[in-house]
Amino acid sequence: MQPRIPRQSAGEQGDRRPDGADVGTGLGAHLTPVVSGARRRAVRDGDRQIDTAHLLHSLLEYDPDARAVLGEGPRLARLLGYLVQRSIGYGLRWQSTVEDSGAVPEVTGAAGFSPLAATAMANARARAARRGAAEACGIDLLAALVADPGARAVEVLGRAAVDPREVLARVENHFEPTP
Repeated sequence: MQPRIPRQSAGEQGDRRPDGADVGTGLGAHLTPVVSGARRRAVRDGDRQIDTAHLLHSLLEYDPDARAVLGEGPRLARLLGYLVQRSIGYGLRWQSTVEDSGAVPEVTGAAGFSPLAATAMANARARAARRGAAEACGIDLLAALVADPGARAVEVLGRAAVDPREVLARVENHFEPTP
């Protein structure tokens, strides 16, 4: 059976590919498919950079722990619905713009990522280091994605009636040791 969507080589993607998106992320093998998926979404959407909404969508696709923190059922379905709509209407106003709320210091040297996405990835690594983990996991990245109220990921969560503060509280509960 042939895949419904043919794969494109880097050469076929032309200038649409967010260059360097998978280089130097430092997130480790666990999150490699998340970054790759976000890069594919950015290319497909015609965006120059991977933003926090691309990362959130890909994270929910590839990481069962992140989905569990957000909760199953209608809320997750509504959130995924908004993320899917990005390329067919919702989110088109973001196309050809750079995601930068100005609320957090910009991380430089992360070609292919919006300033907020690069900052979120750096913050995910820092969260993992504070926990004593060698690599960031999906939960670290989820917490980092919702930390800036100006992030596109936070906007999508808000439209799906998911409170970012509740997400952060659930993340903290996820890492607390059980008695």
